Parts: sequence; structure tokens; C-alpha cells
Amino acid sequence: MRYGIGQSATRVEDKRFLTGNGRYLDDITPSGCLHGIMVRSPAAHARVRDIDTTAARDLPGVVAVYTDRDWQAAGLGPVPTRPAITNMDGSPICNPARWPLARGRVRHVGDGIAFVVATSRAVARDAAELVSFDLEELPAVIDSVAALSPDAPAALHEEAPDNRSFTWEKGERAPAEDALATAAHVAEVRLHNNRIVINPMETRGILCIYDAEQDFYTVSGSIQNVFMYRTMLAEKVFGIPVERMRVVAYDVGGGFGGKNQVQPEHLLTVFAARELKRPVKWVADRTEGFLTDGQGRDQQTRVRLALDADHRFTALHVETTVDLGAYVSTNGTGVPTGATTSVMGGPYDIPHVYNIVHGAFTNTVPTDAYRGAGRPEACFLLERAVDVAAADLGIDAMELRRRNYIPPTAMPYRASLGHTIDSGDFRALLDRALEQADVAGFAVRAAQSEAQGKVRGLGVASYLEATLGVPTEYARLEFDRDGIVTVAVGTQSNGQSHETTFPQIVAEKLGVPFEQVRFRQSDTDATPMGNGHGGSRSLQLAGSAILNAATKLVEKAKAQAAEMLETATDDIDFADGTFRVVGTDRSVNWADLAAAAFDSSRPAAERGLSDEDTYTKDGTAYPNGCHIAEIEIDPATGVLTVARYTALDDFGQIINPMVVAGQVMGGIMQGVGQAVLEHTVYDPESGQLLSGSFMDYCMPRALDLPETDIAFFEDAPTKTSPIGAKGCGEAGTIAGPPAIASAICNALGLKHIDMPYTPEKIWRLMQQ
Repeated sequence: MRYGIGQSATRVEDKRFLTGNGRYLDDITPSGCLHGIMVRSPAAHARVRDIDTTAARDLPGVVAVYTDRDWQAAGLGPVPTRPAITNMDGSPICNPARWPLARGRVRHVGDGIAFVVATSRAVARDAAELVSFDLEELPAVIDSVAALSPDAPAALHEEAPDNRSFTWEKGERAPAEDALATAAHVAEVRLHNNRIVINPMETRGILCIYDAEQDFYTVSGSIQNVFMYRTMLAEKVFGIPVERMRVVAYDVGGGFGGKNQVQPEHLLTVFAARELKRPVKWVADRTEGFLTDGQGRDQQTRVRLALDADHRFTALHVETTVDLGAYVSTNGTGVPTGATTSVMGGPYDIPHVYNIVHGAFTNTVPTDAYRGAGRPEACFLLERAVDVAAADLGIDAMELRRRNYIPPTAMPYRASLGHTIDSGDFRALLDRALEQADVAGFAVRAAQSEAQGKVRGLGVASYLEATLGVPTEYARLEFDRDGIVTVAVGTQSNGQSHETTFPQIVAEKLGVPFEQVRFRQSDTDATPMGNGHGGSRSLQLAGSAILNAATKLVEKAKAQAAEMLETATDDIDFADGTFRVVGTDRSVNWADLAAAAFDSSRPAAERGLSDEDTYTKDGTAYPNGCHIAEIEIDPATGVLTVARYTALDDFGQIINPMVVAGQVMGGIMQGVGQAVLEHTVYDPESGQLLSGSFMDYCMPRALDLPETDIAFFEDAPTKTSPIGAKGCGEAGTIAGPPAIASAICNALGLKHIDMPYTPEKIWRLMQQ
């Protein structure tokens, strides 16, 4: 089968992207469309004494200027969040209301004060400059640990006088602490997982068209999950049935978690369209992205790893303070808690694991999911602790890992925190990765670097990921009368190549040419339900739903073929897109069946050829792997180069190897970005964002891409889904930072250094 499962089909979506024919939100401007601009706070923390919109309203072309008074008059609620966790004692967490526009106070630079709507974006910008306001500045706090201290400079919310949103735990504390107390050795490391600005290629945006006569909303946007947005906006904000709102996303230029968040601008745009009864669009510029997009990571953690006299892990104790920013974001409490502990303990056999998390409010942009969402943080803290333990004990870090991996004979393995790992051969994977990376030849390469006046280091990271998200997904297969089949799914691609890989599954299972498969996604009218993408869930869930729908469609088609060929269904054999009467040359194909299915002689209700499936996963899949980084440092400048990078990943069934390699490479680049280049910096006194543009925030570029060797380990298949996929989207961001950290510590002879590894930081360390 050309371009079936397991083949490197070229991405069909690339042609329109590379020729400028993609259809992004800002390409769509309906007739009479108005444009919104947010007036934002220049202060990190302040009381709003007064807002004067008179001059802005009087500017020609301005249609409306909204403040919180308008929102209150409409009786609408705050920005919604997903179901929250509870405190460790079972009580509700503190989740103060986040209003789309300032209600008495602003709490971070960029917080909304007013929303201007005008006939053009330029006019709206000019009007925004005319909105005047009086702010009484208050002390700001930008560090989560400082925010929770008794002498914190200010409380952000009356509901949280101590700036604490929650204290959450998982695992049994007493056994873990007993193991620490009786351990032969305890390796301890304190680390900061640095804050990241997500920066997708396409900025956030939303367009709303309101049909007043039908009382119907059509919302489109640069978003990741159309069904989640519909539920949040319709039910939780505007109090209308979801049937009165359609949400659609066209091409979306990257998400990485940042577009899986409902933000104030989404609410205001829909509100303005309803009030003005005209289309309204808001699209962020890059500066607004820095100031207001949900940011990632920012966790301060103390890790303690207990070992017995045989160097076996006996307990892992983790205490983290997470910076939530000024408000609880859409998924903000779930990332440092449930998502992180979903893989806590990694690929290691650790009898006792305990994790406690403190959530703090600060005068910074709210944090939320960023590619990997919790799994990178869990891997980083654990792999750093393993390396520190090896250094403390003076033993080989690879041997320490081998000694403590969960053996394949223990699968399925129930981890200390309750999750069950169904498959994996971590030791075999490590050994193969070491060979793939030519670790045996590292000494020669290190000597060559030394001869050039440079220092070389090698680092390893073993990781365990979990495919998360809502466990149910939908797919539908439908032929048209010409034999073209459309696959519609409830998940969504923001660059992950679903438009190529999902049709490959259809082509394989139905035996139709790949070119005759059409793809439909990200439209609440296309499928009855769906749960978007995130947590590497799409292939495991949507792929399995497609597979099941194809199986059911073949069985349905066999009955129709039997009717056409005047034989019993049991006499029909199906192969390569053809239905044949066993032992004869009599046959029909999909085109014949489709034509017959649409014959005008059939009752209208019985016409067509389609089937569907709603799949709920049988269990969580656990992608895993080993990444090995080699870095080179110039002592004269502190400049660090990732010279070689090896990735060996166990993703289960692979539909398109080329696409998967691209996913891994993209994740590696984002891992390199966090480890070496990217860092979000706020002024500790004023709360101003100091890294608020690409002049001050360094994104990885093509020159930063290391020499990569990407391969796949397929010796430990999973049975958690019919498709057999484990997920591949987040491997590089999970394993990249700890592998690079390990390499730097190896090069400099240090136990731990916090990210990012900037030239100045490395140079100063080398001078010491």
C-alpha cells in the first residue's frame, strides 16, 4: 500500500503552507468586521482609581470602548478555568475571580483595563492611546517563594492574604520520610525550572460573528481545542446552550499549550460581537504575546533521593513551589500537580514516592501548560537527582540507572503513586542509545576539543512520558458518491501532521489510495464531540477511533457487497480495497459501493456509506526513551554549543517515521531553547517584564540546531490502544533539558547548575 502505516509520506499540508496558501485567522476578515484592541496596564500591581474613555469614544471610527462596568452591567462571569484540584486536606483551593477587565486592581503588566472596538486595527490602536487612567501603584512580588513568605511585600488577592492558592500532595509521606531517615545515602538537589514564553509562530487571536436573528455565535480562532472553547464560552461565560455556538479553527500556527487556554480577549471579543451585532476580531501582536500569553514552567523544587547500601533507590521526596502568576489560568493548577506526578519516579523502581506542591500568586503573567506540561519538570528534577547521587557516591551514572530501572519482567508495573506502566525495556534502550551515540569514542572527541582550547561534556537523560488529556475521542469515515472518503476527527492538529498521518491509517485499513482521503478537523460542526490535542493524546485516541471506524465500515460494506454480488456476507473476502466472492473473480470496490449507496432509488434515509467510533482508551500509554547530549564550551567566552545530540525513543507503533522524527527534532530545539537560550526575567522591584521582546529573549534559531541522530526503539509494544501508539509529541522537551544539564555538569565537574546556561553564567562559573 502506497503511503500506508509505517511509511514516510510527505506532509500534504506543507504545499499550501510553503506557497502562502494556508488559511490562518488573520487571513479572514468578513465584511463589516470590527477590530478590538486591549488597553493594558503599565504597572505590575496597582489600584485603578479612575478610567476615562471619553476621548477614545469620540475618535472617528471608534464604535465602542468597554470597561469592567460594562461587563458587570451585562451580568457575565469571570474567565473560566477547568476543574480545580483540592488542597491536601480536601478543602477547595483559593481561585479568585479573574475578570476580563480590571475590577478595582491590576495584578501584572499587561492586565486589561479597557477594550476598544473600531472600524480598523489602526483606529483602535490610536483610540487605545487616548484612554486615560489613574493607577495607585502597589508593591509587587515576582518570586513564588518570596510571595509565600511572611514578609511578602504585598497580597495580590483579598481571598489569599498569604498569596497561597493551594497546598497539594500525592503519595504517602511517612514511608518516604522513614526511607530518607534510614537511607545509606540521600542525594539532595535544589533547582529552579526556569520560566518560558511560549511564542508560537502565529499569535493568539479570535473572531466572532454573531447572528442576532438566530441568536447564534460563530467563533473562530487560533486555538487548540474547539470543543473546550465552546463549552467554556457558551456554558460558563454567556450562559447559552452549546448548540447556539459553533467554534472552528482553520490552520493554526503552533500551540504548545498556549492556545489551550481561555483568556480575557476571547470573552471580550464574543461580548463585543453580541453587543454590536457585527463581526469583531482581535489578534495579538508579538509584544502582547510576551505580556499576556500564558507562560510555562517556573517551579522551585527541593528533591531528595534515598539510596540503600546497594545503591538502589528506596524513596523520592519532592517539594515544589510553583509560580501561578497573578491568577489561576485554564489548566494552571493541573500542570504542576497531576500532570507532573503522572510520571513521577520515571522509569525507575522506587518503592516510596511523595510529592507536595505549593501554589503561589505573583505579579507576573499566569502560567499554564507548555509543551510537555508537567512531564518535563518531573524528568528534570529526577534526572538531576540521579546524576547528583552518582557524583556523591563516585559511581558511574549509567550503572546507577541500570541498577534501578524497572525490569521488563515487572511489567505491568504499578508505580508508587498509583499509575501502571504497561511496557518498556529501559535498560536495553539505554545500552542501545549509548552505542548509537558512540559514547565509547567520547574520550577521543573530548581530547580533540581540549586541543582546540575548549571543554567537552557528555550527559544522559532517561525519561518516561504519559499520554494525558481527556481519555475519549471521536472519528467518522464517510464516502461521497465519487469514492472519495473523508475522515473527520475531534482532535486537532496545530502542526503535528494529522492531515497526513490520519489519512495514512485510512488508506491502510480501507485499501483506498492515500490521495483519495480527505481530512476534516477542528470544527464543532464536523463531529458531535472531540477533545482537541494535548498530552500527546491524538494518535493513541483519534488513531484508534479511526481504526475502529474503519473496521466497522469494512464489515458494513461487506454486507452491501454481498447484496450487490448476490451472495452471502460470509462469502465476501476483503483485501486491498476490493470485496471479492471467495473462489471467484466477481468483485466490487469502494467506488462501486459508494455509487450504489447514493443511488436515487434508495430511500433518502438509507443513502450514503459511512461509520463512526467513539473510543475511550484502555489505559495510559508511556512513551519513554534515552537522550544523550554532547556539549562544547569555549572558556574564553562561556559560549556553549550543543555539538551532538542522540535520541532513541520508544513511541510504540509509528505511522510516519519522517513525521515522528520531525516531532522529536522540534522538541529537541525547544529543549535546547529552555536549557541554553530562553529565560523570562521580571524586575524584582517593579515587576516589569525585562525580557519582553526578541531583543531580550533569545529564541533558538537554525544555527542552534545540533547534529542530531534520531532513532526508534520498537521492542516493547503497548496494548493500551488498538493503534498501539504511545505518543511522540513531547519527547524532546522532556529529555532535552536534563540531558544538556548533565553534559554541562560533566564538562565543568559540578553537581548542578540551574538553567539557562547562558554564556555569562558559564563564563563566571569557569572563572571561579
